[in-house]
Amino acid sequence: MSYTNFVKPAEAHALLNKPDVVFIDCSFALNDKEWGRKEYEKAHIPGALYADLDKDLSGPIIAGKTGRHPLPEKQALEATIASWGITSDTQVIAYDAGAGFMAAARLWWLLRWAGHEQAAVLDGGKKVWAENGYTLDAGVVTPVAKAFTARYDDTLLADAAAVLKATAEHGSCVIDSRTADRYAGQNETIDPVAGHIPEAISRPFNANITPEGLVAGQDVVRGYFAADFAKDDVIFYCGSGVTAAFNVLLANYAGYAMPKLYAGSWSEWITDDSRPVAVGA
Repeated sequence: MSYTNFVKPAEAHALLNKPDVVFIDCSFALNDKEWGRKEYEKAHIPGALYADLDKDLSGPIIAGKTGRHPLPEKQALEATIASWGITSDTQVIAYDAGAGFMAAARLWWLLRWAGHEQAAVLDGGKKVWAENGYTLDAGVVTPVAKAFTARYDDTLLADAAAVLKATAEHGSCVIDSRTADRYAGQNETIDPVAGHIPEAISRPFNANITPEGLVAGQDVVRGYFAADFAKDDVIFYCGSGVTAAFNVLLANYAGYAMPKLYAGSWSEWITDDSRPVAVGA
């Protein structure tokens, strides 16, 4: 069975030690960029590799031009995927320390962009895995590289010009995935400019996580985005293109067609003073 959005802990546990399954730990913290790797080395799902958000899942930052987590160059990403031992037949299971809304969803999106659909995020992440009593290992796993050929689908992307055009069209919907306070410009502690893209709708990435740290049911998520996907063109963004990937994943899980991602997101948008900014709820 192929998993293409979320995989439950019990389902993932049944796939341990399968030769065509690769687990990848994407744990990361914006305020301590070495935390994720250290946590991985202390305890990870048996056989899991580690992917660093900055080093593996992002490209070089160009001051005044890119956001905080620009997409990797295509050739570089293809080489990285191959170095992890992923082939066209591999089932990839990405996870992070929690529900998957940090870098695990980013890896899922990158793989989809590269044409690899057999990728899923572990529902509940390492936290729920451990709570279920499943084994964790210490140390570092070294992968064996294999051949991987990417087939990039750039229709999954929107740039700043497309976002600006979409905000002026009633048939489009631009969705801000950050928390409501950052959307409103009330609590901006990461980027130098507060606010949101004018006309964008607030749909916080963490609104569909249960108190247990699991993803809400498909019907709940489908209802959350129902009005948005009544539009013809849906574009998600966040601060730097990471948590927006989680909302894209949720939309896919709910059964909607793959929306577009403005990967540069707010941190790229504000590098150009001519782009409009709005504040307030």
